[in-house]
Amino acid sequence: MAQKTKEQTLAWLRTISGELATATIKRLDDTLPWYGNMPPGRRSAVGLVAQAGITSFISWFEDPTSTPWIAADVFGAAPRELLRSVSLQQTLQLIRITVEVVEERVKDGDSVFREAILLYSREIAFAAADVYARAAEARGLWDARLEALVVDSILSGEYDNELPSRIAALGWNGHGEVCVLVGTAPKMLDVDQLRRTARHLDADVLIGVQGSRLVLVIGRASPTKPDDPAKPDGADAQAPMPFLAIAEQLEPGFGPGHLVLGHEVPSLVDASKSAKGALAGFAVARSWRNAPRPTLADDLLPERAFAGDPLARSTLINKIYRPLQAHSTDLLATLWCYLDNGRSLEATARELFVHPNTVRYRLKRISDVIGWDATGAREALILQSALIVGSIADPDSAKRR
Repeated sequence: MAQKTKEQTLAWLRTISGELATATIKRLDDTLPWYGNMPPGRRSAVGLVAQAGITSFISWFEDPTSTPWIAADVFGAAPRELLRSVSLQQTLQLIRITVEVVEERVKDGDSVFREAILLYSREIAFAAADVYARAAEARGLWDARLEALVVDSILSGEYDNELPSRIAALGWNGHGEVCVLVGTAPKMLDVDQLRRTARHLDADVLIGVQGSRLVLVIGRASPTKPDDPAKPDGADAQAPMPFLAIAEQLEPGFGPGHLVLGHEVPSLVDASKSAKGALAGFAVARSWRNAPRPTLADDLLPERAFAGDPLARSTLINKIYRPLQAHSTDLLATLWCYLDNGRSLEATARELFVHPNTVRYRLKRISDVIGWDATGAREALILQSALIVGSIADPDSAKRR
């Protein structure tokens, strides 16, 4: 008798399947605004999913053990772009309405049939979650490959017209200046922790691993607006966090060894310049015995120049030698004498026939002009390297000294 009742129920369900699908589409149109606002092609695809769900339920009710995963096949009727236009929440709304329509139509059925509807609705909901989880996983893998491609382009400096669109596809939130941070990759890289730390610092990062190196492209995500209404009248806009401070917070995410931060560049498309400096500094950082972690690439200019880095040589010439040369020959001569005499004020004053206070004043002027202080041991090495490299590039320098 029970078997006959089930056969009769199946026959009845097949008879009204078209009616159930039509009623479901009407209910969707009446109750879900997002469905009514869809283009006709996508509404038709959603209708196919609903109809496939009803058909699948009938097959599943006939023999639940023979096709245990038939619910997952429901979403095979939908085109791939439907996953991008319909959210998981909307899909669950679709399932709920479809189940409600079926329940209302068969409310007089026996308890076994009603339990079957509940069980199937659970299965179809899990199937929907599985479909969206797989799509999210595939998107995550694609994003990881795309991010690696963008970082490789930045490191190599080989850009194409598609780079801005690739960066936009990654959801890059950085604005304005960018720096590149290079260090050793840890044994267990926690990419999510690096991203969380960056977000906490109002920064964004692109992450790439090249062999044993971990490369981070850092951008400030939310620059402070001077006209922030939350600030009291007359209050100054908060200065953005320096990139060195951001790098210090990201430092625990790297493995042991040196960590080098490239110089600031105006935008992400110029990041290859910062990357070249950071990579060159990372290659020679071991030659600075007490190098801090992280280290600025510009603090490794002497070592980089000795290793043949053309960017370091041009930086030493253009940021130190030529500004001093253009500003005053007295400043350039004083710096030469001061460094040649072991940073002795008295010896420099005697050689230049001036008072030691004059030497002090000129050293202060040198610091104001170029930003480096000759009285510090490390910065003195940078300045002396600039004088050497600059004099080699300027054959007339010996005549003027």
